[in-house]
Amino acid sequence: MDNPGMDAPATQPAEASSDVLVSLTDVNKYFGALHVLQDINLDVKRGEVLVVIGPSGSGKSTLCRAINRLEPINSGSITLDGQKLPEEGKPLARLRADVGMVFQSFNLFAHKSILENVTLGPLKVRRLKPAEAKKQAMELLERVGVANQANKLPAQLSGGQQQRVAIARALAMQPKVMLFDEPTSALDPEMVNEVLDVMVSLASEGMTMVVVTHEMGFARKAADRVVFMADGRIVEQAPPDQFFDNPQSERAKDFLSKILTH
Repeated sequence: MDNPGMDAPATQPAEASSDVLVSLTDVNKYFGALHVLQDINLDVKRGEVLVVIGPSGSGKSTLCRAINRLEPINSGSITLDGQKLPEEGKPLARLRADVGMVFQSFNLFAHKSILENVTLGPLKVRRLKPAEAKKQAMELLERVGVANQANKLPAQLSGGQQQRVAIARALAMQPKVMLFDEPTSALDPEMVNEVLDVMVSLASEGMTMVVVTHEMGFARKAADRVVFMADGRIVEQAPPDQFFDNPQSERAKDFLSKILTH
C-alpha cells in the first residue's frame, strides 16, 4: 500500500544521480597520537541542513575541514557529488570551488574592499566577466544585508557584517554545499542573530549545509538532522526535535543537561 517513492524530495534536481551529495566512509584522522576522527561514516543529502554539535575537542571542526581537505585524513574516503576528493593540485582546487566555507574568523582580505572580496573568486576561478561578477556580488551583498558597505574595507565593518560578507563571498562561487565552522563564536552576542538569520534563510532556500555550531536555537530551527559528536566519534544523530527532546545516549543527555539549563 505504501508507495516508496512518495517521500522523495520534490526539489531534487532531475540530473542528480544520487541524493547523497557528501559521503564520508571510515574516515580517520590523527594529530600525532591523538585520534581526532574515529571511523566516521556520514552521508549528507542534497538540500539537507546537517548541524554538528558536541563538546569542545570532539572533532567537529576537524570533520568540517576534512570535507574540503583543509585537513587531510589518514584513512577512509570522502566523496563530493560522487567524486572522490583529489589529494592536491588543480583537481582539488576545482572541487574546492564547489564547497563554500565560512570560518570562525572571517578570513576576508583586509586590503580589498567588500566588493573586491566577493568578486575575486568568481573572476579568478569561475572566469566571470567583471561586469557579471560585480552584478552577482551586489545581489549577494544585498541578500545578506550589507550592499551599502560594498566600497568599505573589512575593518570598517562590524564582526557580524564581516561574517555576512564572508557568507556572500562563499555563495559567489555557486557552491554545491556550504560548510560553516562555528561561524558565530567570534561574534559579540548582539551580532549573532544577524548571521544566523542569513543562515536560516539559506537553509529555507534548499542550500546543502554542514554547520558546526554551539547555537542550539539554530539547530532546532534550521537543521534537518543533528549529529552529536564526542571524543572523535559520532555518538548519535536524529532530527532536532527527537534529539533535543529525547536523546538516546548518556553522553548526549549529559551534554544537553549542561548547556540547556543555563
